[in-house]
Parts: sequence; structure tokens; C-alpha cells
Amino acid sequence: QVQLVESGGGLVQAGGSLRLSCAASGRTFSAYTMGWFRQAPGKEREFVASISRSGSSTSYADSVKGRFTISRDNAKNTVYLQINSLKPEDTAVYYCAATPKVKLSSLSYEYPYWGQGTQVTVSS
Repeated sequence: QVQLVESGGGLVQAGGSLRLSCAASGRTFSAYTMGWFRQAPGKEREFVASISRSGSSTSYADSVKGRFTISRDNAKNTVYLQINSLKPEDTAVYYCAATPKVKLSSLSYEYPYWGQGTQVTVSS
């Protein structure tokens, strides 16, 4: 099993930036493909980005391509989400998730491990 704790959320103005972090503990972090998802009020949870075990491959939702960057540091057991050019529609609770599957996935049900989430609020 792996335990996940997100941090780095907050209130920012449109156009600003944030870096979210997700610290993992438990089993070997590098054994997991990692993902970021988000859930806005009244909406379903949606895929944001995923990264392979080594960090060599990434995948993004079309809505965030070019603005969001996912990365990981296996020595620090941490995955990051750099968010630039924030928009009010990026307001959501952001969750990191882990899966033992090798293939990158945008499907939330393929991730058995989840953090508690961190709130990102973007003001216009």
C-alpha cells in the first residue's frame, strides 16, 4: 500500500501559478504510476495528468496541455503538478493518485490509492 498527502493549494489570482506536491509513504514509490485529478463543485472528478514510474512518460488532459506540468522525484517520494496561467475554471480540489499499473491511465477507477486533496481557488 501507499499513503499520499497533497499540499501546495491555495487562493491565487487568474494568471498566477502554483506548484502542488504529493508526498508518498509506504511501499516503493517508484513502483507506482502517478496521476493528478481534480473535482470542481458540482462536477465529476476529472483527469488532469499522469506520469510513468520513471518519469519518462507523461499524459495530460487537453484542457491543461501547455499550462500544467507533472513531474516526480523518486528519491524524495514526491510527485508534483506545476500549474501556470491559472484560470477561474481551474478552481477545484486536486487529488493525487497512485496505481501499480505500468501503462499511463486517465481512468480514476484504475487508481486504488488516493490522497485527501488540496483546494485550489482561482479568483478572476
